[in-house]
Amino acid sequence: MISSVIEFLKSAVTEQILNDPVWATIGLAGQLTFGGRFVLQWLVSEYKKKSHVPTSFWYISLVGSIIMLFYSVHIKNPILMLGFSLNTLIYLRNIHLIYNHAKRNAVTAMEEGGD
Repeated sequence: MISSVIEFLKSAVTEQILNDPVWATIGLAGQLTFGGRFVLQWLVSEYKKKSHVPTSFWYISLVGSIIMLFYSVHIKNPILMLGFSLNTLIYLRNIHLIYNHAKRNAVTAMEEGGD
């Protein structure tokens, strides 16, 4: 059992990393970016002493998701393609909602100050 796992890992390293180092690096960068958003959210929450999702979380999520979407297309994995496509749409929608909310608040503040 353990020997088959070791052989699988050796094969994966050879086929995916050594034979295609550029795309392996892109995939790793995407995964680190995508995972880094949780580190950011954790650090901000610790700083604020309450659970908080900063706006930058959604931008980092979008960038990581797009990188991973490109990587999943390259490796021809339809399950990852579907997941990261949906993620990308959700992150774009969240960023759009944040932008619209900020825009409405800015207009309201200007209207209140103008009277």
